[in-house]
Amino acid sequence: MHRTPLNGYFFDYICLVLNESKLKIQHILFFLILLISCNQEKKSKLTIATAANMKFAMQELVKEFQKETGIENEIIVGSSGKLTAQIKEGAPYDLFVSADMKFPNALFKNGLTTEEPKVYAYGKLVIWTMNTQFDADFKTMFKKQVNHIALANPKTAPYGRAAEEVLKKKGLFEILKSKFVYGESIAQTNQFIKSYVAEIGLTAKSVVMSKNMREVGKWKDVDSSLYTPIEQGLVILKNRDIHLEEAEKFQDFLFSVKGKEILNKFGYSIK
Repeated sequence: MHRTPLNGYFFDYICLVLNESKLKIQHILFFLILLISCNQEKKSKLTIATAANMKFAMQELVKEFQKETGIENEIIVGSSGKLTAQIKEGAPYDLFVSADMKFPNALFKNGLTTEEPKVYAYGKLVIWTMNTQFDADFKTMFKKQVNHIALANPKTAPYGRAAEEVLKKKGLFEILKSKFVYGESIAQTNQFIKSYVAEIGLTAKSVVMSKNMREVGKWKDVDSSLYTPIEQGLVILKNRDIHLEEAEKFQDFLFSVKGKEILNKFGYSIK
């Protein structure tokens, strides 16, 4: 272990008091725990809370970011709503990469971010099916063979809200709602489709553009005029000052030419 003035002091102190029989063992344990926690904090990674639709793009982003900076990262994936709730409860995240602007704005208004959220990309919605005998379109949803249609929960997942908006605009929501199965996030929605729990569903384009999913099943873009633009926002959180500088570097990388190239690769539009 590297000997710094701080941990050197703890070790010298412990060696001294061990020679004095009056010191209680719990005092020694206290200093050891404090020393370990100090070293663990120094080794902790930049933690990025990431909306499920960004999972695959984020994996490539943090890989390239680490190559450029040497900064290690950890990704926590979930629905934007669930991640927001965790952040409000004090979850130790350094950045929040959301699927919309609603949740980051809520955190900003609660004083939990360093500044207002910034739009880093615009998401796109697609229809996706594993059954290559089906067409990836709205007509397929009426087929007798289709018992379940997967959507993300509109209360916690912005892509779920967009999917619901599309179906209502096309006058299909009430007709098809008995077939809907809701995933807590886009990740769970995708699992429903991939495992054939749902014969078809609405999901994020970034998922079908990922390396592992690109050749799986059939998909088709949903007309973007049918849903409100999915503005995806980023905020730096105040939870851990120790990673504030690294968080700012990641934000700069996300808005860099390289960051935008990766986002475009996964089907996001950048304005």
